[in-house]
Amino acid sequence: MNTLMIELPMDGLPSAAELPVNFSEEARFLLASKLFEQGRISSGKAGKLSGMGRVELLLAVSRSGVPVVDLTEDEMADEFARL
Repeated sequence: MNTLMIELPMDGLPSAAELPVNFSEEARFLLASKLFEQGRISSGKAGKLSGMGRVELLLAVSRSGVPVVDLTEDEMADEFARL
């Protein structure tokens, strides 16, 4: 697997005592969810980046307030009209 190392200044992060044990996983999820929210990566890629499956990622980003569907009102009405 190829990896990308990101250097961050420690003084820009919470203190070491405040960092959760799983900070790396949390940071990967936050990056993946933001890139997904901006439409820069698919939900599948966001899932891979965060170490989750696609459905698990969609549920997690939805719980954190990220919309998982990007439809206009007309598109939404068309979708529900088909049901």
